[in-house]
Amino acid sequence: MARQPRLLSGSIGAGKRTKSARKAGRREEEHMTEKHRKMLIRILVTFVLFVVLMVMDHSGRFSWIGEFPGGFILYLAPYLLIGYDIIWKAARNIRNGQVFDENFLMMVATFAAFGVGEYSEALAVMLFYQVGELFQSYAVNRSRKSISDMMDICPEYANIEENGELRQVDPDDVEPGNLIVIKAGERIPLDGVVVEGESMIDTAALTGESVPRRAAAGDEVISGCVNGSGTLKVKVTKGFEDSTVARILELVENASSKKAKLENFITRFARYYTPVVTIAAAVLAVIPPLILGGGWADWIQRACIFLVISCPCALVISVPLGFFGGIGAASRIGVLVKGSNFLEAVAEMTTIVFDKTGTLTKGEFRVTEVIPADVGELADEDDWDSRKLNEADAAGESGQTPFFGKAGETAIANEDGTQLAAGESARQELLRLAAFAEGYSTHPIAKSIQEAYGKPLELNRVSDVEELAGHGIRAQVDGSAVLAGNGKLMEQMGIAYQECQRGGTVVYVARDGRFAGTIVISDTIKDGAREAIRDMKQVGVKQCIMLTGDRKEAAQEVARELGLDQVHAELLPGDKVEQVEALLNAQPPKERLAFVGDGINDAPVLTRADIGIAMGTMGSDAAIEAADVVLMDDDVRKIAAIVRISRKTLRIVKQNIVFALGVKALVLLLGAFGMANMWEAVFADVGVSVIAILNSMRALKSK
Repeated sequence: MARQPRLLSGSIGAGKRTKSARKAGRREEEHMTEKHRKMLIRILVTFVLFVVLMVMDHSGRFSWIGEFPGGFILYLAPYLLIGYDIIWKAARNIRNGQVFDENFLMMVATFAAFGVGEYSEALAVMLFYQVGELFQSYAVNRSRKSISDMMDICPEYANIEENGELRQVDPDDVEPGNLIVIKAGERIPLDGVVVEGESMIDTAALTGESVPRRAAAGDEVISGCVNGSGTLKVKVTKGFEDSTVARILELVENASSKKAKLENFITRFARYYTPVVTIAAAVLAVIPPLILGGGWADWIQRACIFLVISCPCALVISVPLGFFGGIGAASRIGVLVKGSNFLEAVAEMTTIVFDKTGTLTKGEFRVTEVIPADVGELADEDDWDSRKLNEADAAGESGQTPFFGKAGETAIANEDGTQLAAGESARQELLRLAAFAEGYSTHPIAKSIQEAYGKPLELNRVSDVEELAGHGIRAQVDGSAVLAGNGKLMEQMGIAYQECQRGGTVVYVARDGRFAGTIVISDTIKDGAREAIRDMKQVGVKQCIMLTGDRKEAAQEVARELGLDQVHAELLPGDKVEQVEALLNAQPPKERLAFVGDGINDAPVLTRADIGIAMGTMGSDAAIEAADVVLMDDDVRKIAAIVRISRKTLRIVKQNIVFALGVKALVLLLGAFGMANMWEAVFADVGVSVIAILNSMRALKSK
């Protein structure tokens, strides 16, 4: 069978292999450029000789050119000039047991043409075949380069400061915790956190995003991006082998190893097709003359034409080239597709399932409502009403701090609960209790409460902290027993509470066995999430579903805002797998389901779905490893773009298959009945290949 183009040469792995692979890639690129230049010279020289010989042959003044041995010798020289490498490859493959490939077909066909005196046709077949080969090599190289350009993100060095001077070292030699200096215009060599300086970071090489991002102290930066105008001092958080740039290069290298169903079909097809047509050509050359008697030269010529026509180059080159073009188009917008099989699966996607936090929402929690309790109502006291809260607010404005004491009582107290203090209302007191109770927690919910409280926490005032798994926190704050958690915690502790139906995460707070109030915390919807859902509907995705471990009310509010079709809330990681299993079982056979997630707990679901899509910037290593498609800038709007690219790629590949097989079948039939000459055969081989390759390159320009 015909050889198939490789996406990348060499092995690209983590650590030092990335740099050696990049250098190997550059050397190969230079080698390919030089190879194309030499081939072009051979083609031009041969074409000039061919034209001169054709003019001499048809002028009538050199009739001996068409006869043996004069014509044989004159045509043999340019034939060997243009075709010596094809003959060498065919002989080498025969020696290695790989007989049936396009080199063998071209060699046999042109040798037979020489044998029956069709010298000009033999030279023309080899010349135009090499034109097609040059065009194919250039197209494959360009498609490969669109992806291997990602190699340029691999850094050459890292700057380490020693004795007040900068020293360049290999990024492999820098360990997590080390400080590196990134000067203006340099590529960031390792992932880390900015500890000093401010600059604009160009992330285009990784994300396809042309707008630079600001980086200042405390911000994370990732390897492979380019520093702008300022100098940054960065604390390294990951070794080079675990860095973003190493992971990307490994994903790119693996992309060529996973073939689509159509590619595998063509591979199997060519494996049987080529020997079949070779045997058919031999039968065509031998059987009719034996049966009909004589006419050997005519039937051998028909067999030669049959062989040239049957060469499967158009299929075995244009099909993988089309998929490479689609993968290249995806990489240009900052999306890594790990193989053409996944690109093909995306084209068949009709259901997409999202994790909520970090995918559709930012995972940046903030307090949106603080609702003090109507303590009197809960204690069945008649003298407590909403006016007490107004009095409490007024007390806060007058410089006093209310807190909840016994039913029907508004106490004004200091933060230690003993005397007057300034500047806090009933809501502030509720926040204070929750913030102190959550003071030792690093959970995003706890952090959001602490930020909303906005004051330093004297944690020596907190004791006996106990985390109640799946329920909340119990702690002693200034000698009072404080509970902060969900409704299950209130019910478990026998505390009557006012259930809150607001969207978002709800934290109920109790003090000394009495309900103190409710804090509502909401996650922020990601920029572009609404547009992403809308665009996916436009490209034909039937169902957009969200799975989350969050409260049902919070999940439904996000679903309403985004226009999702289904939402399943309050799920554990195992529950998510079960939900995806159920959705997969309900899928029609030719439709595919995708799951989009970013957390380490999403890895099992990403693996189970037909297509796993992970966030590349904020996603965990486990999620990125398990996924089939990686969004390098976490922009879910690009999923619809990948669907468009994949469907265009699949259309192009199918067009090439139908066109190539259709033209070849027609001309093969004509050739077998003597109605097609060698020129039609050249078109059916080289012409069809060039047209199919041109069509495949449209995938590279997908937008």
